[in-house]
Parts: sequence; structure tokens; C-alpha cells
Amino acid sequence: MRRTRVRFAPSPTGPLHMGGVRTALYNYLYAKQNGGDFIIRIEDTDSNRFVPGAEAYIIESLKWCGIIPDEGVDENGKVVETPSEKHPHAPYRQSQRRGIYRKYAEQLIENGYAYYAFDTAEELEQARAEAESKGETFIYNHTTRGKLRNSLTISEEEVKRLLEERNDWTVRFKMPESTTVKMDDLIRGHIEVDSSTLDDKVLWKRADELPTYHLANIVDDHL
Repeated sequence: MRRTRVRFAPSPTGPLHMGGVRTALYNYLYAKQNGGDFIIRIEDTDSNRFVPGAEAYIIESLKWCGIIPDEGVDENGKVVETPSEKHPHAPYRQSQRRGIYRKYAEQLIENGYAYYAFDTAEELEQARAEAESKGETFIYNHTTRGKLRNSLTISEEEVKRLLEERNDWTVRFKMPESTTVKMDDLIRGHIEVDSSTLDDKVLWKRADELPTYHLANIVDDHL
């Protein structure tokens, strides 16, 4: 049987709030009850909302609450950056794992599950405005991606040129069309979601060479 491993993954965008404390406590107690490990992971991929000092404040707050991680943070309260026997999956700060996420983003593209998007902020704003003028809501999905500038609609030569010349492109998930996603949740029970209602989420951004939550969270949980 695999050893129980649970994680609390705060974003350093501000102080730790009570909802975060509750989530950390539930994970910590679950790990201890099952003889497993409680891991801290810092999800600092939102560079626009990053708050200096928030990471240290969060870790110190957890310590004050008696919630001590088994992995991810050392005895001095510092996020571990170098792998060791006790911390084999370091670094535990997502901004230091860029290469890992880029590899998986490219793997998704190669397998047809994602694509490069070259739309500028102005072009996307224009698309939203046009949709609103018709009383519609713009969604970047299977109904609109074919009309926008991405690697699904332009030539390979153009894709290569834009990848080299531009620094504002993104990688988007290619959401399947008309697929019912089914899952059984421990709390909510059986859930079904129509993929047609979901958008093509941005997974990776060239501007800061960072993944979004949608990619980094899944990759780290998988690894």
C-alpha cells in the first residue's frame, strides 16, 4: 500500500486566512491519522499578485498553529530548494520548477492536447466586445479557437516565426468537444460536466515563463 501523502499549497499573495488554516489542519490531521506525510508546496506562479514576505508569514503562521510539515520546509522554516532524503521532490517553490512545467506543456502540444496561442490582449478584448455587442459571452473554446490566431489555424512556418519573435504567447489546453466528464467526489458525490461549457485554459505563459495553476497543480500532484 502506498504511503499517504497530502499537501497544503498556499499562494504568497497575502497573509494566511482562516480558510487556509482549516484546509492545512484537515490535511495535517489526515496525514497523521494515516501514518503519512504532510507536505508544504508554495504555488507562486501568479507573478502579478505576488506579495514579498507573504511566504515567510504563512509558514510562521502554520508553525504558530502547531501545524509542522514533514516535507517541503526545513527546520529553520525555509522552503527547501535542493533535493535530499527527507525532501526528495525539491524545489517546493513552483517558480523554481519552470523547466518541469515547460516539458509537460510541450508534451501536451505534441500529443494534440494543447496548442500555442498568439492572440494579443487587444485582439482578445476586441473578440469580447464583438460578442457582447451580440448579447453573447466570449469564451475561448472549440467554437472560437478556429477563428483566432493560434497553432491550429496558422502554418507551421508562421508558428515557428512567432515563437521566436514574440514573448507574449501562451499555451492553451485543447478542451475536448461535447464530452461528458464524469467523476465521483468524496463530498459532492457523482458529478458530470459537459466539456462544451468549459474554456481552453491557459497552461503556460511565455511572458514570465511560468505555468498557470491549471498546469502546475496537476503536474506536481502527479509527480
